[in-house]
Amino acid sequence: MAVPPSAPLPCSPFYLRRQAPCPQCSWGMEEKAAAGAGCREPPGPPRAAAVPCFGISVDQDDILPGALRLIRELRPHWKPQQVRTKRFTDGITNKLVACYVEEDMQDCVLVRVYGERTELLVDRENEVRNFQLLRAHGCAPKLYCTFQNGLCYEYMRGMALGPEHIREPRLFSPSADVPKVEVLERELAWLKEHLPQLDSPVVFCHNDLLCKNIIYDSTKGHVRFIDYEYAGYNYQAFDIGNHFNEFAGVNEVDYCWYPARETQLQWLRYYLQAQKGMAVTPREVERLYVQVNKFALASHFFWALWALIQSQFSTIDFNFLRYAVIRFNQYFKVKPQVSALEMPK
Repeated sequence: MAVPPSAPLPCSPFYLRRQAPCPQCSWGMEEKAAAGAGCREPPGPPRAAAVPCFGISVDQDDILPGALRLIRELRPHWKPQQVRTKRFTDGITNKLVACYVEEDMQDCVLVRVYGERTELLVDRENEVRNFQLLRAHGCAPKLYCTFQNGLCYEYMRGMALGPEHIREPRLFSPSADVPKVEVLERELAWLKEHLPQLDSPVVFCHNDLLCKNIIYDSTKGHVRFIDYEYAGYNYQAFDIGNHFNEFAGVNEVDYCWYPARETQLQWLRYYLQAQKGMAVTPREVERLYVQVNKFALASHFFWALWALIQSQFSTIDFNFLRYAVIRFNQYFKVKPQVSALEMPK
């Protein structure tokens, strides 16, 4: 039975503690009782406090009056004449209406009314338990209140997915494996501090020497490069380190193919001899080897960030997020051993 308009609806934690238990909120009440009895909280994030439970029933066939009654209590600073509503019709179990005042719906309350006799199929008390638990772990919106035949919760901005969306690999890729922003900022600062100290010369670089961008004409014995969209001035060691990283491939990345030390030394000796037009010393080759392998870290970091951006905007059928995770993982895997390399005396 609805509370008369003249009577204020209870919504404070103090009110909940001194009233008879509400089936919708009994989990929160039980937690408070357990705390009072000296029970200890288990490890983990703090559990949410009991939510307000209003003794009001919203008419399923005429939701708006009851919804606005709840809004008056949850958002008393909203002017009733300014409250806007939006009905959602996708659900087939419950009825849902959004209440808000600003056009951008930054602060929006969803009022969900349970379907008729759905308690025969759904344990509503357990639903509130789950809601609170997931919210405590940052996986659910805020639960503002419960009432006799429903609940009110925070509107989560975003797009409700359709069957055409959930097939996209970027939506089910392991985004949790992407390092946090603070970690990336720290690693970027480390790269900016250490790599310039290597004194690698700045030259005109291709900056994207993956296998498919290298064309070999066997009849003439010529090697040519294509696709210059990333070309520009850069550290010499970056271009070579980036090329060595590309030995691992793109679609099926396998860093077992990253060139071994002896292969690198041979490659680098030929490179330096072609550059200088004369024989080079082992020390010169070793020096470039150290520079290249350290700058290969910057290559991993760069293309991982590139892949993260691509995962948000590209329409190409490629799992960019997975590729970003692979490059970040390899960066952190090889960084300790690469950091230990010392320039020859």
